[in-house]
Amino acid sequence: MNTEDLFQKSIDHKEKFWKEQAQQISWFKFPETIISEDENNYNQWFTDGELNMSYLCIDQHIEDGFGDDIAIIYDSPVTNQKIKYTYHQLKEEVSKLAGGLQSLGLKKGDTTVIYMPMIPQTLFAMLACARIGVIHNVVFGGFAPQELVVRIDDCKPKALITATAGIEIAKRIPYLPLVEKAIELAQDKVENIIVFNRKLVDNQHEMFEEIIDYQELVDKSEPADYVSVTSGHPLYLLYTSGTTGKPKGITRDTGGYATALKFSMKYIYGIEPGETFWAASDFGWAVGHSYSVYGPLINRNTTIIFEGKPIMTPDAGTFWRIISEYKVAAMFTAPTAIRAIKKEDPEGELVKKYDLSSFKKQFLAGERCDVATLDWFEKHIGVPAIDHWWQTESGSPMLGLMTYNDDYQIKRASAGKPVPGYDIKIFDENGLELDAHHEGYLVIKLPLPPGAMLGIWNDYERFNKSYLSQYKGYYFSGDGAIKDEDGYIFITGRVDDVINVAGHRLSTSEMEEIVSSHPDVAECAVVGIDDDLKGQIPFASVVLKNGSLISEQQIETEIVKKVREKIGAVACLKNVMTVKRLPKTRSGKILRKLIRTIIDGKDFQVPSTIDDEKIIEEIKEKINAYKAHK
Repeated sequence: MNTEDLFQKSIDHKEKFWKEQAQQISWFKFPETIISEDENNYNQWFTDGELNMSYLCIDQHIEDGFGDDIAIIYDSPVTNQKIKYTYHQLKEEVSKLAGGLQSLGLKKGDTTVIYMPMIPQTLFAMLACARIGVIHNVVFGGFAPQELVVRIDDCKPKALITATAGIEIAKRIPYLPLVEKAIELAQDKVENIIVFNRKLVDNQHEMFEEIIDYQELVDKSEPADYVSVTSGHPLYLLYTSGTTGKPKGITRDTGGYATALKFSMKYIYGIEPGETFWAASDFGWAVGHSYSVYGPLINRNTTIIFEGKPIMTPDAGTFWRIISEYKVAAMFTAPTAIRAIKKEDPEGELVKKYDLSSFKKQFLAGERCDVATLDWFEKHIGVPAIDHWWQTESGSPMLGLMTYNDDYQIKRASAGKPVPGYDIKIFDENGLELDAHHEGYLVIKLPLPPGAMLGIWNDYERFNKSYLSQYKGYYFSGDGAIKDEDGYIFITGRVDDVINVAGHRLSTSEMEEIVSSHPDVAECAVVGIDDDLKGQIPFASVVLKNGSLISEQQIETEIVKKVREKIGAVACLKNVMTVKRLPKTRSGKILRKLIRTIIDGKDFQVPSTIDDEKIIEEIKEKINAYKAHK
């Protein structure tokens, strides 16, 4: 079946199409009901089916005779470690940790927070939770304690699994002081704090009372067998930035997700079982869940856990070294990583050191890829660089190219065409579909296909308001887009106050809350501005209170520190500009888009609603002086 027919079948004959895809994975009880609705009239997939994700990722492959194949490769240039795990070894690690969790009283339906770096034990913890029906929430290791608190308070975990430290290039980042602070601030006590001691340094002084040693727990526990869960049983929660500043707990099902991942590995990524697939993403992001852990392992692909940076461990040839050493067939990363490599190695000299003959495709997502980066990649690497687009909410690609039969054409700067199951339209603000080459809102006709979010954890009202209320019968993506005459879609960026920093979605309203809490700040605006390396970075404009004597340099230093403490280094806020006033509409709304456009040096039209046009020249002068000073 060609790509067009595949897509059309997924839209015109949804039940038949997804039933066929569900047959590609193993169920303990195959579903009789393919699609149904919950009490809120939101679609559910395979509700009466039963399965287990840990079984699909491990046990099935052992039963099929592949137990001695390599499941995981851990490559850590920052600790000079390289470890390979077979499916047999993976099963032992996962099942014994799962047994340990059961011995602590965790059971199906409980939640666990996992706050860990890029090490195998993070993956073991995810699969151990899945094995016994415990819902996991992985928190990116770069987040500050307050971000951990928000998640603990929302999902109320029975256990928190963490490690003693992460490593940022050559610097050890202690996790336990951050965890201790979070536990202190959280509303509810977390019963079990499980700590994997990496033993990078003597760290006894960081330990606190009631810690359970991860390795001791594993060593003394009996292996747990997988438990059967229904298709709609939540596999995990993953929090993503929301426009209110409070992260949204995206809830993912088990059966629909497993089906969607298996489909995507074959059709979108074109990967055969037994090949090596590498998604260079942190476990704390959606890509890490779908394509560092569950997708490759369901499809029996060797997956790589990389602990390091693309340009500093030890040089900008690290990616090519890994691809060559482990015979990687396809890789997935954010364009930021390629831009960083290009900056360090503009002539591609380091590429020439490695044999990349195994390498077939490079997938890019998380942010829009600029044409200059695609050109560099094509010139020096010589394999297709395929941009595609999806969200934490979808769990797998929504736009992309079907690369399974090599009958695909790349359009540079486009994220591809709608993936089977995603009936995508471009609407104007009134809900009318736009013709080609007109920018509008990217929306998706309901029902969403398998694998897409079940909802927001314990908050249907917010789920409905955020995604389903803008256009009746459609999912609102929050992104702007343009479609061309051939059906290719070009993402133009967020239409809300969420910005994309190196593929990480961050809320500017959350940053504004932190900035405005400074005692000298009267009001502020944080916007995402263009950045050559990270795509976007936040930029804060602040108005000081009358009578404030703080210097511009001091306020910048203090606010940057404050944001780093509250959100973490991932926020990347380094620019804080003091202004006399902010541009506003006559009704008092801050014109953030105008500020962003002026800072980026782009042409703009003066908004008809602005209350005083003179402020534009004020802002321009201030920006020029600020940039000159920088």
